[in-house]
Amino acid sequence: MHRPSVLLLLCAALLLPMTAVARLPGPLQAVPASKVRDLSDIRSSRVLRVLVNQSRNSSGEVQGQAIGVEYHRLRAFEQYLNGHARDGQEVTLKIIPKAKDQLLGALQRGEGDMVAPGELLDLPSGYAVASSEPIASNVPLVLVGIKGQRRYTKVEQLSGKTLALPTGSAAGEVVSQLNQKLALHKLAPINIEWVDPTLAVEDVLEMVQGGIFHLTIVEQPIAERWGKILPKLRLDRQLSLGEPGEEHWFVRRDASMLRASIDRFLTGYKRPSDEDAAFLRIYRRLYQVHNPLAKADRQRLEKLRPTLQKHADAQNMDWLNLAALAFKESRLQPNARSGSGPTGLMQITPSAAQRVGVSNINNLDANVQAGAKYLAMIRRKFFSSPKLNERERMAFTLAAYNIGPERVQGMRAEARRRGLNPNQWFFQVERIAMEQVGMGAVSYVNSVNKYYLAFDRERESLEPRQQKVVTRK
Repeated sequence: MHRPSVLLLLCAALLLPMTAVARLPGPLQAVPASKVRDLSDIRSSRVLRVLVNQSRNSSGEVQGQAIGVEYHRLRAFEQYLNGHARDGQEVTLKIIPKAKDQLLGALQRGEGDMVAPGELLDLPSGYAVASSEPIASNVPLVLVGIKGQRRYTKVEQLSGKTLALPTGSAAGEVVSQLNQKLALHKLAPINIEWVDPTLAVEDVLEMVQGGIFHLTIVEQPIAERWGKILPKLRLDRQLSLGEPGEEHWFVRRDASMLRASIDRFLTGYKRPSDEDAAFLRIYRRLYQVHNPLAKADRQRLEKLRPTLQKHADAQNMDWLNLAALAFKESRLQPNARSGSGPTGLMQITPSAAQRVGVSNINNLDANVQAGAKYLAMIRRKFFSSPKLNERERMAFTLAAYNIGPERVQGMRAEARRRGLNPNQWFFQVERIAMEQVGMGAVSYVNSVNKYYLAFDRERESLEPRQQKVVTRK
């Protein structure tokens, strides 16, 4: 008699988003500790190695202007240390960007001297790591949606909804706790979509504004900061998502002198009143990603699909990469014009088309062929190394399509010189691009990447199924 209710409970348990547990900050197994560098060792080496969250919100510098929330504080700490230096032992910061969920493991391994995440980051047990005094206290998490859509005031209203979260998000564990409460009331769990690792918290917020993702949860100060750039975002502050947290810096547990210096510095630190001036100036009107699967755009894509697939297949390329590039370049408009230069769906120039032996790019088929062949030529000549995975290879190819392959190769060389990964565009080589040429190329690659991910989420519906051939006997 009770079997149906038991089965319902079992199904509800299976639906709980276990990935929320799998994505807790830090590695899944114990990391052996290396030799600790305390303040005296740091002063002797004259380098303080700071592991930062690679998110542009947390750490980022555009042509000499700091846009990351941690940069002002870190530079002030550098000045503080040097103001108390003896015998000229001044230190210089070495910024080491890592994915948020890799920061504490890298600190444990001795890859850096301290961690500055710029977001909430829990310290799991088993780490020889200590936190500083709070940088910020009473930091709540907030649900973020888009204006004009449903507001949420009760957790029960989130039952069955899907949240998009970046890797390492503090919301993962919170959602797991909320799902336990929902299960007690026999309500469907909140689903988590852990987004692609090329996306940071600010990318998820932009995709929420664009309508690609519907909901996310982030720290309220981050949502409010990006709300100044992304005016369509809606913050549901009335919805309680658990107890507020604290933001910290982290050091190795035995680095007591460094930790004491950090705590003394934080006690007297005051944020500059114009801290976000460069951030607002640089990013305003820059984040303008749209939903490429809105009704009219989807209909255009369906008409263009055979042509895109044909030429993508000919160049051993995913057709959705071509589709994403076409959406960025022309909003899928075959007759798009840009003065006397870039033309058509792919916005390719006549000279670029001639380099790959294609003429008459006013014709749709030839225009797509030229774009595909030109991308393939760049990929083959400059980015064919097996050290590049396919996602990064396409990112480098897109950057080269935008600013030229020789310039991108020079940026990779500079990244290698600085200890960044020259085989990773996202969050690594793109930092060099931000410093050297500004946000143009970075925004270009990011936009195409977001459109690709939006298409890829709907791949099954965008690609018609192969019709089965029925033979009669």
